[in-house]
Amino acid sequence: MFVFRVLAAFLFLFYIVFTIPLAFDVGGRECGLAFSLSLAIFYFCFSILRLATPSSSRFRYTLVTLVGWLQWFVIPALMIWSLNKFSVDSDNSRGWVERTFSYKRAEYASINEWLFGRGGLLQSVSIGSWDVLLRYSTPLFQLGEGFCSLLVIQAAGQITRYLVNGDRGDTWMIGLLMLAASIMSSSVYFLWRITTFPDIGNVDAILIGVAITCVIFLGAWGIGSGRGNPVESSLLFAYITLCIYQIFTDYQPNPSSQAASAAAAQPDFPPLPPIIMASYSTIMHALSTLPSTVHSAFNFFVAAIITITPSVIISLAYRVSVMYASARIIPAVRESGARGLSQEPSLEDSDGVGQAFGLLSYFSPSILIAVYTSLLMQHFASASADGPDEWWTSQGGDTGGNVWRWANLACTMGLYTVELYLGKGDDDSSLTGHWKMD
Repeated sequence: MFVFRVLAAFLFLFYIVFTIPLAFDVGGRECGLAFSLSLAIFYFCFSILRLATPSSSRFRYTLVTLVGWLQWFVIPALMIWSLNKFSVDSDNSRGWVERTFSYKRAEYASINEWLFGRGGLLQSVSIGSWDVLLRYSTPLFQLGEGFCSLLVIQAAGQITRYLVNGDRGDTWMIGLLMLAASIMSSSVYFLWRITTFPDIGNVDAILIGVAITCVIFLGAWGIGSGRGNPVESSLLFAYITLCIYQIFTDYQPNPSSQAASAAAAQPDFPPLPPIIMASYSTIMHALSTLPSTVHSAFNFFVAAIITITPSVIISLAYRVSVMYASARIIPAVRESGARGLSQEPSLEDSDGVGQAFGLLSYFSPSILIAVYTSLLMQHFASASADGPDEWWTSQGGDTGGNVWRWANLACTMGLYTVELYLGKGDDDSSLTGHWKMD
């Protein structure tokens, strides 16, 4: 049963990660927003269904299982509907408020069509409200990522402090020092990579220097005062490096490196032995004889992969991971200590925070869709601010930079500074204080 749950979660993530950017790429901005909104509404209703019915009811089990199986057909159906109804047209230059409430409605034959037709009031208000919600929730998601990352970093610091003060503390100390050194070395390497990017200006260089100086000072202060440790400082340094790296790169090779690799001469000898090359040619010939439907499905799969931006996928994976870890850490700190890390938040928890996280866990698919769509919109806005992606602004999207990434970086270091200033240097902590030490 656990294997099927993991497989279903993986397929759900695959569907969401590959279909939403494909809708943006093929159908345009409004099509992607409509598809994302329809997915969020579907999973919101599904979550309401799970909450409204008792867990021991046979009706609930049958209905939830049926909807769970139908979702694999609902997602492509919603995507096809969005592509068919909300494709790119020539009237997307104006805002949704202007298009809806303007008195130039000669293109509508009736009031009913103006209310419920293509580009009507219902469509414009729903998609426009979803657009505004995602646009204004970007700072919340960004700052929430920094707060959750700081929680994970401090929890890791407390656990390493417990390991060092327990049995075989010297062995743990050596191993953790090696781990911290490896993290620092990897971060320094990526900092060197950042210096090779061609788009960094004087202001960017000053901001990078200030950020790195502050995080080095905070790490040294934490280790010297005993309120931090090397692992905690190295993880903070790595997170600040990750924020800076995400501001200036898309995790894709530079055009110069691509041109250099394309201009490289072909080797004089085949890369593999002749028998392997012959087998490869035979397999490719057999694949070429497959029906055209298989080729179309393969081309669709390749097109979906191409539309995915590596920076968005890495940001989504990291953001979801730290938010999930924080959902385990906060109830553990407040009530049950380290034993709470192995328990899922539930509505049956005695703590209000655990109940709140348990309620949010029911709506996790809708939250994931909103977070992912917000990341995609942030990526498109940043890319159009740099110049090459003009399709986003031509369809009503706003241009934006990475202001909130810098704000998240500053707030994370500010919170850590307050924590170091108000913290204590004792070995006991709210997370590891429930662990038994002989």
